[in-house]
Amino acid sequence: MTQHPAMPPHPVMTKHPVDEVPPVRQLAAFGLQHVLAMYAGAVAVPLIVGSAMKLSPADLAYLITADLLVCGIATLIQCVGFWRFGVRLPIMQGCTFAAVSPMVLIGTTGGGLPAIYGSVIVAGLAIMLLAPVFGRLLRFFPPLVTGTVILIIGISLLPVAGNWVAGGAGSADFGAPKNIALAVFVLAVVLGVQRFAPAFLSRIAVLIGIVVGLVVAVPFGFTDFDGVGDADWVGISTPFHFGAPTFEFSAIVSMLVVALVTMTETTGDLIAVGEMTDRKVQPRSLADGLRADGLSTVLGGVFNTFPYTAYAQNVGLVGMTRVRSRWVVATAGGILVLLGLLPKLGAVVAAIPAPVLGGAGLVMFGTVAASGLRTLAQVDFRGNNNLTVVAVSVAMGVLPVGVPTIYAKFPDWFQTVMNSGISAGCLTAIVLNLLFNHLPARSGSAAPDPDGLAGGGVEEGVEKPREEIV
Repeated sequence: MTQHPAMPPHPVMTKHPVDEVPPVRQLAAFGLQHVLAMYAGAVAVPLIVGSAMKLSPADLAYLITADLLVCGIATLIQCVGFWRFGVRLPIMQGCTFAAVSPMVLIGTTGGGLPAIYGSVIVAGLAIMLLAPVFGRLLRFFPPLVTGTVILIIGISLLPVAGNWVAGGAGSADFGAPKNIALAVFVLAVVLGVQRFAPAFLSRIAVLIGIVVGLVVAVPFGFTDFDGVGDADWVGISTPFHFGAPTFEFSAIVSMLVVALVTMTETTGDLIAVGEMTDRKVQPRSLADGLRADGLSTVLGGVFNTFPYTAYAQNVGLVGMTRVRSRWVVATAGGILVLLGLLPKLGAVVAAIPAPVLGGAGLVMFGTVAASGLRTLAQVDFRGNNNLTVVAVSVAMGVLPVGVPTIYAKFPDWFQTVMNSGISAGCLTAIVLNLLFNHLPARSGSAAPDPDGLAGGGVEEGVEKPREEIV
């Protein structure tokens, strides 16, 4: 008999950490942690817009439950995905703050909620159409630009955490020592758990910090559970609850500007999560993620809520916990759907005091900024102008954060773009990278490479990590 040579063993196919499904108890804990990290931001947009339009408490509650429901659906679309919709990364979706000012203006002077929803639907359709175009722009996001944008995202979020630490913007006891003490206590718990607890517990350090902070806050009178008793047990959002949408030209134009801003912000967030999870975003997956944003925004217009975007708060949580599974965030989306259908549960979560969220937020948002620095560590800063690109971009990104009224005298469309530190910094970084690293160099300063791009060692440090996807 002839001996057949032994067949080589089949290589064991291992799942990427993004696609791994943790055990159910971990899914629930990690998912709840993501919900708590973004809840305050998620309900802030309907609260601000509804209050500005002087809606009744019942209508305000309806807006919030509708928002939570669509937040959950949008998150599921982004994480789980179907066909060409969804980036399939751990990305939480929520209402964008870039749309607040235009929506308040439309709602109070230009046609009320129906005009808002008409413009939101058009903006969502525009995002879906423009998604492939943005996908092809990925080559303009080398580590020099992405690191700068991620750094700006983190810095832009820190004032949000600061307001929470002080008690929440507009609160009667804003800045009271007891608020700051509670936030510092929560921060200490989060850091202590992360440093000394077993591996699983350290990954839910934020959740543990918030729960311990809430337990401590109750006897000291920080919490108000009155809203829980008033909330309904079940609430279902029906399409066009506030009337059929109307399509007004000025409202649509302003919302299209918002759409461009949110696409820029989402691009930065998707690239940031791609870097943190070691699954770099490709042009096609970026287009799929933006297309999911557009679909969610259309759903927002239909189900009485607002434009949707990736939430930077949760980018920080992914970086801090190093839990990379998209199914964790999909679980968080499922929890949001439940909160949207069960208003009483939503009211319980809403009762968490702002300082408790602030203590956890300091770690999460600082983690985003630190991740930007880590990405910038890949960039070559010797013998080129890359330091200038970072310096000016960070300055332009932080300017509207530090001086919120700096562009108050400018036209509305300009304010929509530049009042977002993320979009202002991102646009500046892209333009300066093109100016210093892509335009032909001055004669004698650096030899052009075969493609006619400025040489001098810049391209190696700036573009090389993206070569395979261009």
